[in-house]
Amino acid sequence: MGRNKKSVAIDMRTEEGRQLVRKLAIKSDVLLENFKPGTLEKWNLGPSSLHPHNPDLIYTRVSGYGQTGPWASRPGYASVCEAESGFRYINGFPDPETGLLSGPPVRPNISLGDSVAGLHAAFGTVLALLARRKKLDQGHAGGQTVDVSIMESMLNLMEGIIPEYDRKGKVRGPSGSSVTGIVPTNAYPCRPSLSSPTSPAYIVIGANGDSLYNRLMQTVERPDLTGPLYLHNNHRVERQAEIEEAISAWTSKHTVEEAEKIMMDAGVPVGRVNSVKEIIEGEQVKARGAVEDVWVGGGDGWNVKMPKVFPVLEGCEVKTRWAGPELGQHTEQVLSGDLGLDSGELAKLKKDGIIG
Repeated sequence: MGRNKKSVAIDMRTEEGRQLVRKLAIKSDVLLENFKPGTLEKWNLGPSSLHPHNPDLIYTRVSGYGQTGPWASRPGYASVCEAESGFRYINGFPDPETGLLSGPPVRPNISLGDSVAGLHAAFGTVLALLARRKKLDQGHAGGQTVDVSIMESMLNLMEGIIPEYDRKGKVRGPSGSSVTGIVPTNAYPCRPSLSSPTSPAYIVIGANGDSLYNRLMQTVERPDLTGPLYLHNNHRVERQAEIEEAISAWTSKHTVEEAEKIMMDAGVPVGRVNSVKEIIEGEQVKARGAVEDVWVGGGDGWNVKMPKVFPVLEGCEVKTRWAGPELGQHTEQVLSGDLGLDSGELAKLKKDGIIG
């Protein structure tokens, strides 16, 4: 997360430290912050304090619930916001009678809310920068505030659950490894892989298109599950159980490698459920250079693998130039280069504990 970034350590609890941050913000295009709402206002570093000095500043703010509303002052934690957005409720396994959540929800084994909010912050910042260009062309100040909420970012992933509830009174519950209202698309069990005989073996098949579904049923030797009763997705949703059972019965007789090849030959979308080991060793990842080796630690360092910088932009050599920096690694470089502080000023600030 810290790759290609510079780390400057400034004690913002001191007035001298806040002055340094203010000077940096005044020279910047974008200020991105994720303090609890109101914190920077107390330090006179909020938008109303900075925009008079830099009216073109894009001020991007990330918090749990946004800058306004009764929950604005709550601390924002991704796991909590994932729950409150409804995301956790629809991830898990349904009660067979009610279709609603049975037992505790299943969470992705990553901090999804933080990453999704980060993407919204990046997207919102780019939109603000594009709008700034138009404002400046019209002779107006180009700055604005981008208000990003972790909870709202997760809510933005929730597709149709709100209109479903509004128009049909439907409370969508979890669906295990399938997706509500789309049949068939699921994870199906296979015989243990030849290369990993002790690992769980699953493939994901997505064949909810009408012609894809017919090819799939021919491939799994169940042409009896085609015809008028299975013609369109809405028909197949009503018969999901028997369709899923037929596919699972077929995949269970084949290894992952066999099932994948047969499905690909039939033109049915299919993919293995890969662990990180298979990802790194995968031919597509290798061909695209999607995982790269990055040198860490200077002369006596080592290589570490990490995902390449995405997306790929034509004509841009985008790569990891350095891994995450040590805290304060670039303090002197930034303050001298961007603010013009000399060695004596830097030494005094360090001695006084203002910078690190």
